[in-house]
Amino acid sequence: MFQKAFLMDVLERAVSTAMQAWAAAFLVPGPGIMDSVKVGAIAGLVAVAKAITARKTGDESASFARVSEG
Repeated sequence: MFQKAFLMDVLERAVSTAMQAWAAAFLVPGPGIMDSVKVGAIAGLVAVAKAITARKTGDESASFARVSEG
């Protein structure tokens, strides 16, 4: 069902999104380090859910965009 390219795409998106969300939450005054980690983890999970949904509606990638070659 999931090819290696798709899984690598999902992994890259999830890690990237988690790190961006963590950095944003960490830099905002108020939340502690663990709260920032939690925000990043949730954002990463949402990115995985979005990628799986996008695969069902888009092409074979983790993106909603349909890219036609040729």
